[in-house]
Amino acid sequence: MTSAATRPGVKRGTVPVFATATAITVSNIYFAQPLLDEIAHSFHTSASTAGVVATAGQIGYALGIVTVVPLADGARLRRLSTLLLVITTVGLLAGAVAPSVALLGLAALVLSASTVLPQVIMPTVVSMASEGNAGRVLAAVGTGLTLGALLSRTAAGLVVEATGTWRAGFVVAAVATGALLLVLPRYMPDDPPVSARGKESYARLLGSLPRLFTQHASLRVSAALGATVFAAFSAFWSSLAFHLTAPPIGLGPAVIGLFGLFSVPGALAARYSGRMVDRWGPLRVNVMALTSAALAFVLFAVAGRSLVLLAVGCNLLGFGTTSSQIANQARVFAAQPTIRARLNTVYIFSVFAGGAAGSAVAAAAFSAVRWTGVVVTGLGFLLLAAVVLTWHTKRTIHGPAGRTPAAASGRAAASDRAAARVGGR
Repeated sequence: MTSAATRPGVKRGTVPVFATATAITVSNIYFAQPLLDEIAHSFHTSASTAGVVATAGQIGYALGIVTVVPLADGARLRRLSTLLLVITTVGLLAGAVAPSVALLGLAALVLSASTVLPQVIMPTVVSMASEGNAGRVLAAVGTGLTLGALLSRTAAGLVVEATGTWRAGFVVAAVATGALLLVLPRYMPDDPPVSARGKESYARLLGSLPRLFTQHASLRVSAALGATVFAAFSAFWSSLAFHLTAPPIGLGPAVIGLFGLFSVPGALAARYSGRMVDRWGPLRVNVMALTSAALAFVLFAVAGRSLVLLAVGCNLLGFGTTSSQIANQARVFAAQPTIRARLNTVYIFSVFAGGAAGSAVAAAAFSAVRWTGVVVTGLGFLLLAAVVLTWHTKRTIHGPAGRTPAAASGRAAASDRAAARVGGR
């Protein structure tokens, strides 16, 4: 990405560094998932007991979103990023030498709570974008986020296969995360987003979160869209392995892990959605993203044994989910810079909750009616997203209660116009 995407004075190469750091740190949440069977054998315990490690990681990430990300509205970001990287690296090394599942789960809880750095980077990179390029820089970092989540499972499997131990996965992750200490802090702003005079206490930062949700229509619509689309995404990915291992497909774990690689083209294509946000505004990109995700589930419904159709659907779903995220965050970040981290806290927590709901509903649906239940679950969440988007579009065009746009297009319309201005529309 050229330096024209960022404001004068921003260090050259900042956006690629941020994207790389996002990919590496977010992978720490997911790489342990394909290692659970190896962990269970290592500690001579059941798969369900080893699953505590993955559960602890998810809980830790949720706690980190709520308790750590709001700090980015007032803390010195260079210092904060350094501290988070140190804690994550130490947590990974502790996991590598953990003598029991319980202590491994505790290490996963701590390292996941501190690996929320991508959600600190997102509002930071928007503040560094030049006029007309907010969507572009968000897309670059968002692509790193998606690639890290997709490829971490594949990379972890390869490391374990090469070394013969799951502990090597934690060591490699610790080395990669620790290496960021030599690079990332140099590119983070040294000054806090607000002056010391206007700085709020930590308690006030946390206490303001519910109020932000009620005050900002842009946050409410983006949170609803983000939660429902990610719920559909999670419903698919949490159930795919069960579908592929069951007859008549009957694939092994190694081949299943390759579906993360198969999804890379869709994730890379989503990068161009940032330019579309800059040109058209978030609303149209949301429509495009929802259409792509819906087409993916249509393909999943008719795929049968076809791995090709499943792979195409994976790319459509990845493209739609990432594009939706870019549009939603561009709308949210159109607000004043001093509250962007907290707005992102509420947004990402909503997305996270939607993903958890999607996985839970899909698990029950798969147990009841197999793959058809998963497809219906995904389409159901996307239908909810379509209802939200339709309501938001109507409100944007006509205003509430049928009033004219000039008189009462409402906060929802204002938020899209503001996001478009941030993107240079």
